[in-house]
Amino acid sequence: MDWAYLFTGFDGRISRQTFWIGIAALTVAEIFGHILAEEIQGDRLSAIVDLAYAYPEFAVALKRAHDRNLPLGLLIAFFGASALLDLLTVLEMTGTDDQPSLLSIAIALPFTVLALVLLVELGFRRGTVGPNQHGPDPLGPPAAPPRT
Repeated sequence: MDWAYLFTGFDGRISRQTFWIGIAALTVAEIFGHILAEEIQGDRLSAIVDLAYAYPEFAVALKRAHDRNLPLGLLIAFFGASALLDLLTVLEMTGTDDQPSLLSIAIALPFTVLALVLLVELGFRRGTVGPNQHGPDPLGPPAAPPRT
């Protein structure tokens, strides 16, 4: 598996298995980052850690969305809302655990629904059968070498 491509490239398609492996690796690393950030400074640094992991998470999700032939707008809405929530946390505008701000609730509720939709679409549904505009089917037979 090409880890650099998986976490940084925005082109091509990946299978559900590769998606879950990539997301699992990122999740484990991000959890350790959050634990360390909470010990050092709390929610603000933890939100910055979350922003740092947005890029590789977006790269993995985008390649999987390419496989499903999903519109880019869904991912932009999801990652944009996540980044906005992190920014509000860094700026200390999310309220408290007991009294969250109305703005953070207005962003978090649709964000949660979209997260569940994307989880099903990217994690459990089969990709487009055969090649599409983003490349060959990752579950299809390997391409034959060119004849000489």
